[in-house]
Amino acid sequence: MASWQRTHTCGALRADSIDATVTLNGWIENHRHHGALLFVDVRDRHGVTQVVFQQEYDEALFERARRLGAEDVISVRGLVARREKANAERPTGEIEVLARELVVLAEAEPPPFEILDVAEANEELRMRYRYLDLRRRPLQNALAKRAGFVTAIRNFLAKEGFLDIETPILTKSTPEGARDYLVPSRVNPGAFYALPQSPQIFKQLCMVAGLDRYYQIARCFRDEDLRADRQPEFTQIDLEMSFVEEHDVIAMVEAMVIAGFKEGFGIELPRPFPRFDFAEAMERYGCDKPDLRFGMLLTDIGAIASKSEFKVFRGAIEAGGIVKGICASGAAEKFSRKAIDELTAFVNGLGAKGLAWAKVTANGVEGSIAKFFEGEKGKELCAAMNAVPGDLLLFVADQKKVVHKALGDLRLKVGGMLGLRDPKVFRCCWVLNFPMFEWNEEHGRWQFAHNPFSAPVDWDIADFSRDTEKIRSRAYDFVMNGWELGSGSIRIHKPALQSKVFQFLGISPEQQRANFGFLLDSYRYGGPPHGGIALGVDRLVTLALGMDSIRDVIAFPKTARATDPMSDAPSVVAEAQLAELKIKSTAQAPGAGA
Repeated sequence: MASWQRTHTCGALRADSIDATVTLNGWIENHRHHGALLFVDVRDRHGVTQVVFQQEYDEALFERARRLGAEDVISVRGLVARREKANAERPTGEIEVLARELVVLAEAEPPPFEILDVAEANEELRMRYRYLDLRRRPLQNALAKRAGFVTAIRNFLAKEGFLDIETPILTKSTPEGARDYLVPSRVNPGAFYALPQSPQIFKQLCMVAGLDRYYQIARCFRDEDLRADRQPEFTQIDLEMSFVEEHDVIAMVEAMVIAGFKEGFGIELPRPFPRFDFAEAMERYGCDKPDLRFGMLLTDIGAIASKSEFKVFRGAIEAGGIVKGICASGAAEKFSRKAIDELTAFVNGLGAKGLAWAKVTANGVEGSIAKFFEGEKGKELCAAMNAVPGDLLLFVADQKKVVHKALGDLRLKVGGMLGLRDPKVFRCCWVLNFPMFEWNEEHGRWQFAHNPFSAPVDWDIADFSRDTEKIRSRAYDFVMNGWELGSGSIRIHKPALQSKVFQFLGISPEQQRANFGFLLDSYRYGGPPHGGIALGVDRLVTLALGMDSIRDVIAFPKTARATDPMSDAPSVVAEAQLAELKIKSTAQAPGAGA
């Protein structure tokens, strides 16, 4: 070992090391001059240790230390001593190292922003210098926790008999999903690979191959618009099981997530995980990813509305719509008229025509609908809403889809405003029996709701064109705190049924053969009943650590425009490279003249 190499990390030393001679390696976090003493905090991923340079011990060493700058990389050898005043906020706070030797391993220029636990620099600058941003403890801790979680998942699945199998990154483009990232083939001019949106088809082929239980910590790629919980490249826990039904996959995933959260994050997830039929989730929560950390469920008051003198309510019922409301317990005095007007504008933005409201008092109801619900009518309304004095009632009247969207989102907004969505509280659930298909208004046709490989609840269904909106699939979602973290299903393993689904979706036999021929062929040789799921690692870790965005748990994320400011990707490539690939770009290079 070289003389400068560390004997301990910067987070390892404690009081039991006093009087030991040690060598530390790390970055200078800060330094403080106090006359003949110089205090330097040395940092590595494991922690921070205070090092003291004493002028009276070695003036030359002291002067060299005075010239050190922030983020210089050093090796310091010295004697562990007890600090006169301990730092209780630091694990190494009982001790300090009295410097005896110093080696400057690398000098650093002044960084473009100060490296602080609480970031003060804007995100664009920090992403440009991501390798500096990653020196911040919150990001390093997040990546360490992420690694621990993934290791726990791997250990769990290995014990359960799953095989870790890598599937291709260069694969075939199938245009029925999100947009693919395409990769040109040099040796096959004019032909393109696609980066996988998921290993879906390959993991199903693993089941046909008889591998029984497959998993992969899979990298996936989707060329889609981004949000806080989306990235163009992401990681998922991908698994598939043979000879199973929904409850087998669900039980396995529950046990896996519980083990991963306990070992990776020290979080005990409360059980059981409730299970909702899709229709039930929509009726009660207005969405298919319910946040169970608080109540405020949607309540149907159609019976009351139909006989009400309030034209908005009665008119919605007569037009074939519904009237539903939510009850915010104890919130009547917490929302001013201005705040309620802002809530009204919020639901208007979601397609609702308005928001009716009432505050419950000891004398009845007050608010926009009070004159229509006086006396016994008000009591009937409060009884239907399980409301008591001090509660705030909010109603939307419209077609079912609009009401569910508006009230579902309003429920989350009001819950957040009331502090009911505690990021340190975790509530998981399952949503099952999703619609098989959903109507695409833009293209005027039916499309698959989950993926085209999900089996219908009725295996023997003869005609998908009859009562299409009522057909249910054997698909299921794993939900935590209002985030959909995983989607899966029991798969179609019968080639005739799979072909029938493709045909209904407008995929001709020729297109089926071109895009999915190898999958359909595989089923001809005996495909077992099978099912699986994919769970987003980035989202899981973000929720567990209470972060705001998945960018906070990814080492080198992209911006909202799918760019990397640090490496300047994507970038224009040389004409010679394009020529070698037999490609000509019609796009104008950034910065080029007209």
